[in-house]
Amino acid sequence: MSDSDVSRRGALRTIGAAAGAAGVSGLASANPGEKVEVNVGFANDAGARAFRRKSDEVVREFDFDAGTARMPKAAADGLENNPNVRYVEENGTMQALGETEPYGIDRVDADVTRTNGDTGNGADIAIIDTGIDADHPDLQANLGSGKSFVDCSTKGGCRYGAKPADNTCKATWDDDNNHGTHCAGTADAVDNTEGVVGVATEATLHAVKVLGKCGSGSFSDIAAGIEYTANQGWDVASMSLGGSSGSSALKDAVQYAASEGVFLVAAAGNSGPCTDCVGYPAAYSEVVAVGATDSSDTLANFSSTGPEVELAAPGVDVLSTITGDYKKYSGTSMACPHVAGAAGILMANGKTASEVRSTLTSTAEDVGLASNESGNGLLDAAAAAGLDSSDST
Repeated sequence: MSDSDVSRRGALRTIGAAAGAAGVSGLASANPGEKVEVNVGFANDAGARAFRRKSDEVVREFDFDAGTARMPKAAADGLENNPNVRYVEENGTMQALGETEPYGIDRVDADVTRTNGDTGNGADIAIIDTGIDADHPDLQANLGSGKSFVDCSTKGGCRYGAKPADNTCKATWDDDNNHGTHCAGTADAVDNTEGVVGVATEATLHAVKVLGKCGSGSFSDIAAGIEYTANQGWDVASMSLGGSSGSSALKDAVQYAASEGVFLVAAAGNSGPCTDCVGYPAAYSEVVAVGATDSSDTLANFSSTGPEVELAAPGVDVLSTITGDYKKYSGTSMACPHVAGAAGILMANGKTASEVRSTLTSTAEDVGLASNESGNGLLDAAAAAGLDSSDST
């Protein structure tokens, strides 16, 4: 174990001490002998040993001193009272945010960056979502590697399901929903003669599949996808997903990725109109929360608001890639990858994650929205790259 590993884990233990009383959420109605799936944070090696001893089945262990396991509720209750355990929580789920194309590329001046050669070449953008269509002509040239933490299935039907019954997933991380492919196209579709173009056009896209065919995934699966992104050394984690409540394991993963230099961006949520209702993981301080606007720079009526919002980006009727085709979707999910693409451009130019965050927020355009609606304003990719609209000519 390296010195950096020791210091990082020590920091997590300090942070987690306050979270130790979080308890087992949502399990009060379970019988003592009933099996539950929980995320457990360890305070030390003794906690890790207790976790393994109490578990009927260990689903996974993380690098940030936590794990997921199935065990009787009574065992989970016992771990909750163990002083060597930071937290025990039910392994809940989150959902892909939103459905409903590329006026947004022009609106955030990504056409200017592209014209001036700022394409994101050299950056790695992880789409932590439902996967990416392995065969899409607007994405293939930019596809790198992928990893799946959920099964890719062509069976059954869901609201956004795209794979026909006679089709198969070309890779374990292939998209069987459309949502992840749509986000990938906005962030980094290839600049060719067909389809759409992304904010970045030459960054490397990585599919981190944490949401299944029906658009949901567990806290643990999502945390594993974030951890994996950090361990690969990738630059940007784009998360168009969320839920109304947080997760200690998910927070651990976010803190871990941030400590590894990943730029984390997430959709603010689709709970609007509302006040102070930004979802998780967007609400975590390590993550840039993105709200959604329409083609007139008006706040989308579905966009969650709150003090955590840092930026806004186009999220209404956004045209982008889906499996084998193109379609308009709406949601803060569609706004988020605009920011991910812009971050990829800046990181390809040598900026760190913290420098990217400060640059994007300081150069955002004031479009007259309240701070809890758009944060610092509307994303301006050109200004962030040191350009202005006149540079496109």
